[in-house]
Amino acid sequence: MDLSASDGNILVLNSGSSSVKFAIFGDVPHGAARLAGGSISGIGANAAQLAIAWTGHEAIVKELGKLDHSTAIHFLFENLPDARFKAVGHRIVHGGPKYLQTTLIDRHCIDDLKSIVAFAPEHLPQAIALIEAVAKRFPTVPQIACFDTAFHKDLPTVARTLPLPRRLQAIGVRRYGFHGLSYEYLMRELKRVGRPGEADGRVILAHLGNGASMAAVHQGRCIDTTMGMTPAGGLVMSTRTGDIDPGIVLFLERHENLSPEQFHRMVNHESGMLGISETSGDVRALTEASSRDPRAAEAIEMFCYSARKWIGAFAAALGGLDTLVFSGGIGEHAADVRARICEPLAFLGIEIDPTRNAQHAAIISRDAVSAIVRVIPTDEESTILRAVQTLLSISKSETKP
Repeated sequence: MDLSASDGNILVLNSGSSSVKFAIFGDVPHGAARLAGGSISGIGANAAQLAIAWTGHEAIVKELGKLDHSTAIHFLFENLPDARFKAVGHRIVHGGPKYLQTTLIDRHCIDDLKSIVAFAPEHLPQAIALIEAVAKRFPTVPQIACFDTAFHKDLPTVARTLPLPRRLQAIGVRRYGFHGLSYEYLMRELKRVGRPGEADGRVILAHLGNGASMAAVHQGRCIDTTMGMTPAGGLVMSTRTGDIDPGIVLFLERHENLSPEQFHRMVNHESGMLGISETSGDVRALTEASSRDPRAAEAIEMFCYSARKWIGAFAAALGGLDTLVFSGGIGEHAADVRARICEPLAFLGIEIDPTRNAQHAAIISRDAVSAIVRVIPTDEESTILRAVQTLLSISKSETKP
C-alpha cells in the first residue's frame, strides 16, 4: 500500500462505545485546515443522530434510527459528497502489549486487534468495525491506528506493574493508561503557551469528562496514570466506578448471583456518579439538581474528592507540583467542579482565582503561587492528524529513489 498518494483529504475517526466523532482536514501551505467535523451519536440506541458542520456551509443534522458502527460510517460517507481521502486516521483505545506507536493498519494489525478485544471490550470491537467498513468503501486508502495507550508506554516498572502473580505479565496484565492522545496534545500546547521550562517540570494533566483520568508527567515523560489495564480504573467517573475493592466481585457473585458480564456492565455503565445519584452521570445535570437532591450533591462531591486524592498522590510521586492542567468536557467547562477540587489543595501551592475560574481563563490560579493551574481545551483529532501526517511523510521519503 502506497502511503505517498497526494490526492484528497485526511479523515480522522474517533470511535466510542456509542458514538463516532470525525474531522476532515485539507492540505494548506503551512499545515492542514479543518474542513468539516461532527459526530454520529446514539449508536446502538433507537435514535442515532448524524451532525456535520462544514466550514462555510450549512450544518447537517439527520435522525438515523437504530444502527451499529459499520452502518453509521456508511451514513457518514453518504453525506460527504465527492469524499476523497488520501488517508484515514483512527483513535484506537487499546494497543495491548504490542502496539506502542502509530501504526499502518494491515490485515495482520486487524487480526492482532481482534485478538486483544478482551483488553477493551467496550471500544475495540467498534473500532475494528469502523476500520473494516472504511476498507470496504475505500480499499486503496491507507488507514493508520493511533493508540491511546502509547503515551504511557514508558511508565516506570513500579507504576506499570500490577501487584499480581508475575506470570500474568506474560499475557499482558499490567497498567496501560488511556487518554494518551489528549495528553500528547496537552503537553504540546503546554510547551507552546507555557512559561520557559514549564512543560519539563512536574505536571499533572487532568482529562475530566464522562471518562476521566489523570497523568503525572515529569520532564515530558509520563511517570504514572490513574487508569489501569482497562479504562474502568482510577477516578470516579460518570458511569464507571474507578478503583474498587476486588473482593466485591466474589461478594456480588455470591449474594446477587452476578455473572462476570453483569458485573462488567455494572462497573462501566451503571456506577460512578450515575450509581450514586440514581438519576444521571452528567455533571451539568447533577450540579443543577444538587441544591434539591442530596444524592446529586453527594455524587458531585465524590467525584471532586476522588480527583483531589489523585492530585495529592501524583504530587507525592512527582516530588511536588509545578503545573496542574484541566481539560476534557468537565475540566474545561465546569468552573464549580474545578474550584471544589482545588480549594483544599493550598498545601500544594494551589490557589484558584474565582474571577479567572468563572471566566474559564487560560490560567485560573492566583498570581505569585507556586503551582500554576491552567485550562487547556483538548483536541485529540489534531493529535491523530499530526501522527498521520508524520507517517505519510516518512513513507513518502522512503519511496523516493
